[in-house]
Amino acid sequence: MDKFSYLSSADPGTIDHLYKQYIQDPTSVNESWQKFFEGFEFARSFYGDPGPVPQILEKEFLVIRLIEDYRKRGHLFTETNPVRTRRQYRPTLDIENYGLTGNDLDTVFQAGTHIGAGPATLREIIGHLQQTYCRSVGAEYMFIRNPEVLEWLTARMEKDRNTPHFSPEEKKHIYFHLKLAVGFENFIHRKFVGQKRFSLEGAESLIPALDAVIERGAGLGIREFVIGMAHRGRLNVLANVLRKPYEDIFTEFTGTGYDEGISLGDVKYHLGYGNTIRTDGGKTVKLHLVPNPSHLEAVDPVAEGIARARIDHKFKGDVKKLAPILIHGDAAIASQGVVYEVIQMSQLEGYKTGGTIHLVINNQVGFTTHYLDARSSTYCTDIAKVTKSPVFHVNGDDVEALIHTIRMAMDYRQVFHTDVFIDILCYRKYGHNEGDEPRFTQPLLYKAIENHPNPRDIYSRKLIDDGVFTGDDIQQAEKDFSEWLEMKYEQSKKSSTVRIQHFMEEEWKSYIHPTMADFRKHPPSGVSKKDLLTVAEKINHLPEEDRFFRKLVRLVEDRRRMVSENRLDWAMGELLAYGSLLEEGIPVRISGQDSVRGTFAHRHAGFYINDTTDVYFPLKNLSKNQARFEIYNSPLSEYGVMGFEYGYALASPGGLTIWEAQFGDFFNVAQVIIDQYISSAEEKWGLMNGLVLYLPHGYEGQGPEHSSARMERFLILAARQNMHIVNCTSPANLFHLLRIHVKRQFRVPLILFTPKSLLRHPACTSALEDFTKGSFRVVIDDADTDVEKVTRVVFCTGKIFYDLLARKEELKARDLALVRIEQLHPLPARQIEGIVHKYKNAMLHLWVQEEPENMGAWRYIRDQFTGVELVPVARLASGSPATGLTGLHLIGQEEIISKVFRKCDCELKNDYCALQCVQGKSRKEILKVHQYFNDKSRFSI
Repeated sequence: MDKFSYLSSADPGTIDHLYKQYIQDPTSVNESWQKFFEGFEFARSFYGDPGPVPQILEKEFLVIRLIEDYRKRGHLFTETNPVRTRRQYRPTLDIENYGLTGNDLDTVFQAGTHIGAGPATLREIIGHLQQTYCRSVGAEYMFIRNPEVLEWLTARMEKDRNTPHFSPEEKKHIYFHLKLAVGFENFIHRKFVGQKRFSLEGAESLIPALDAVIERGAGLGIREFVIGMAHRGRLNVLANVLRKPYEDIFTEFTGTGYDEGISLGDVKYHLGYGNTIRTDGGKTVKLHLVPNPSHLEAVDPVAEGIARARIDHKFKGDVKKLAPILIHGDAAIASQGVVYEVIQMSQLEGYKTGGTIHLVINNQVGFTTHYLDARSSTYCTDIAKVTKSPVFHVNGDDVEALIHTIRMAMDYRQVFHTDVFIDILCYRKYGHNEGDEPRFTQPLLYKAIENHPNPRDIYSRKLIDDGVFTGDDIQQAEKDFSEWLEMKYEQSKKSSTVRIQHFMEEEWKSYIHPTMADFRKHPPSGVSKKDLLTVAEKINHLPEEDRFFRKLVRLVEDRRRMVSENRLDWAMGELLAYGSLLEEGIPVRISGQDSVRGTFAHRHAGFYINDTTDVYFPLKNLSKNQARFEIYNSPLSEYGVMGFEYGYALASPGGLTIWEAQFGDFFNVAQVIIDQYISSAEEKWGLMNGLVLYLPHGYEGQGPEHSSARMERFLILAARQNMHIVNCTSPANLFHLLRIHVKRQFRVPLILFTPKSLLRHPACTSALEDFTKGSFRVVIDDADTDVEKVTRVVFCTGKIFYDLLARKEELKARDLALVRIEQLHPLPARQIEGIVHKYKNAMLHLWVQEEPENMGAWRYIRDQFTGVELVPVARLASGSPATGLTGLHLIGQEEIISKVFRKCDCELKNDYCALQCVQGKSRKEILKVHQYFNDKSRFSI
């Protein structure tokens, strides 16, 4: 029977369950079971039913079932909670629930080999399992479907029973970091009474845990870590992990102003930092702690995007050289939707970063909310099961168990490159902040916390008992550190100016914070005709050896015809911009829902090869020395993906990084990224960023959710050159805009309202010479006017220009000037003033827009426009952006156009008189015309 001893590894029920799995999918069971079932089926085919399992094996089967349940459910019966009594789960792991009794405890079972203990008594087997799965570490991993991963984790934990064995020197190292963590919190609690700091007290084990991630990771070849975390414990992490000078942190409590480069600044527990440190193992490691707002978990996708950019560009795709670390709160990780989005992205080709280490500061209360009211799931980390990532629940008071788990998690990440979650069960010594009273809402919990010793004191007593330190050693170490902090505090009093370190300073040192004068400089962005035609030829090329869908072949032929006929549409202008930049060594990355083809089937950056899953990307095949081109169809996520691309752009300022909305207004799901990063990060943290947002915008009767990209929201947030907000109306202007965006000496987010119907509008084209000369045009004047005769100047932006142009050409109205404002912010006031001055005989200046009057650009333009009275023509103010009926939309659109080109009721009886009826009339009579345009009663919508 020795040859077949592995059969003792399951009871009949387990074998039956595995066999059913095997029938459905042979690869779903362990390889040894695959071989067993193959033999079983062979034997049954040739020798008939072998009969029941022998009686002597039944208890072996029961023991192996007990082992399997410890692996699956042991985490429910751990000693991981330092301040609460665990909920009781049923059934328990008591042997009676498995058909075993106390009489079996001293019986030797072969099943012991299953846990690496060899033949062992049931008592020994249970002790082994209890120590491995039910002490200070609980493990959830049996839901993982990869047998190799299961075997790796099982062997790793059961080999040493999840029990750490540290040398005296390693224990001293752990104590050193606990001493820093607790001593720092105690010191600032005494010195800055009542000031918010969102302390780490109760969870100080995080500091040695982070140190262990870095030490272990560095030993495994990691050279950089990107850390994202919220405010809880952030000051401690800055001081004791990233080694930000203590005196700088103390100054942030007392400072009265900021140094250059920061306008408004931010609270100290939101600030980012970067440093290069040397580990105890002698490795040099770069650390980045990403700036973040109070919006919990908003930093997650940003940190992941930074990590991916560094992996792509610095480490040439080697995920073993950089690891992201995300530090969560228990209430936030369980409830914030962006966590789910980021986790779903983690294994996708366009967004993977080689596995993230997730550390959860589980203080078991969210602000004032009991954890039972904060989630429906058993654990706050149950989100990890989406990607079948292992989860470890660890008692935060047992720092050695935590370090042991950290090392295992880091090793796992470097082998399997997936996320790992470590749930540190701890507590929050004070309320949500230091001025809050937690006993109002959590009296029982805080009665337990009140007398609970901190992790440093718990560990120091253990080290004294182990003979690693004496009591005097501990006392002296804590006294020395307190005196050191006192010295740093005195140093901090010498300055009242707070310096906020510019995040990723090295990468951004060659870029400037722009002034208005910098925005007025437009570097030449044309490309020679020869180079342009070369790029166009390569874009419009299909490999002869591959077969493509006939409509794609026709599309490529149409694009070639465009070039030969010298009428390039929007897609060609866009692709030529990318191609020319790639040939100049500037990488391009685009992602969004359906971005490869384009929501409106205009881009077709990738050509799918018939009868395969392969895709040919012309922009990846321009030349040997071209820069990197990436374009990805993103998951159906806005918040997560926009945040990721913001982070990517933050870490790669030399490239062009684009996030595209499926429809413009869909960005509102990512409003947190826009409010907290895109619009404000420069003023808060001195953070520059060149991310481009493509937001399809235009009223074509497609309903409220598919019309407006809500430009008013961006314009409300626009100030001090913080964003570049543009609404282009020609392919050539788009081409130049994208090129100057990456050729300027500064980077600000570019908010670009892109078209829908104009993608195929016959008038929305540009000639080759428009691409070869000039630069981006912030305002486009009307070339078809009799300047001296112009009495009406119409300012507009975007798609409505073409609607107005069609009516103007129909009426041959050369006494009306249609002026396109392409750049909305910063508003090009000088050019606008020049146009107003040019049309000196104009008696009426209109602002025309498709959007309701309380939306779109009108109110921003009204407040910025000076020198002349500007009269709006727009839909009636509304709470919804547009109507849902195409017919009603067309009526409203016609009313806007007709009001601009109004039929005159003067004595001339002209269909269009362009104010000829008031030539030479009095101011009072002219005001009647203004009243006509201000009269909203004629609008039906």
